[in-house]
Amino acid sequence: MHNKDERIGVILMTYGSATTAEHVRDYFTSIYKGKASEELIQDFENRYRLVGRSPLIDITAAQAQLLGEMLGDGYIVKSGMRHSAPFIHDVVAACKEEGATSIIGIILSPQFSSFIMEGYCTALQAACTQAGYSDAQVRVVGEWSTEPHFIQLLATRVTDALRTLRAQYGQYVPVLFTTHSLPERVVKKDPSYLTQLQKTIDATVAAIADPDLTWVAAYQSAGHTPEEWLKPDIVDILRIEAEKKTKAVLIAPIQFLADHLEILYDLDIAGREQCAAMNVAYNRIELPNTHPLFIESLAALVRTGVSR
Repeated sequence: MHNKDERIGVILMTYGSATTAEHVRDYFTSIYKGKASEELIQDFENRYRLVGRSPLIDITAAQAQLLGEMLGDGYIVKSGMRHSAPFIHDVVAACKEEGATSIIGIILSPQFSSFIMEGYCTALQAACTQAGYSDAQVRVVGEWSTEPHFIQLLATRVTDALRTLRAQYGQYVPVLFTTHSLPERVVKKDPSYLTQLQKTIDATVAAIADPDLTWVAAYQSAGHTPEEWLKPDIVDILRIEAEKKTKAVLIAPIQFLADHLEILYDLDIAGREQCAAMNVAYNRIELPNTHPLFIESLAALVRTGVSR
């Protein structure tokens, strides 16, 4: 329990997103500082047109609202983005204006490398310093790759989907646990990212407790750069399954927490097309979004942060 005179500001931090094709150029300006190629911008504008609208910002705001309702009085909960509005520095300032006496930041990725975490920590710390908070008044929750509520939700989503798919396609429906790819150079500097991913998969598989479960880990959404990215890519795994005459696969993202472009385009459009070309039925679990178990997961992280 925290002091009743305190009001703790909680910032749910994510990368951000363009909402529609018209927002891509401004979004990429924030990310690439004007160095994104016209070809890349047009490619992503087309992806957003195919998706229609990215709900990431709306869903993250809804997660913050539900978390605030669950935590109750004494907490001010907001969502803040690194590369699109509402920006982290703006929501920290809003928390200060509303009377928050300290700030807890939660990076909305259960697993992260120090390379990824550093940008969020820097952005939050700079915003808090500007708002007048001392270092002692600012905390960032560390990796939470095996938070029990989160694992329970993943396991339930996979179990329920497999039950339906096996009734239609037979007992063999492999689960593809996917996470966002990173450049190999990043992981070589900090291999803990891979360790955290494996911890999440191991905990989820243990919670599923299905002796017939077949699973494989794969990476998705590799960047548009010539350097080497983590393997195996999901397309490589789909190709292997197609060669085995697999009838259907179940894709289970274990890092993404809300619907956005990497899910709605990379998986639901591109991934579905790749499956169709290989004669493999495409299926994926729903993301956590605003499921009560996920909000419980976030609440548990806040309470742990407060108690330290």
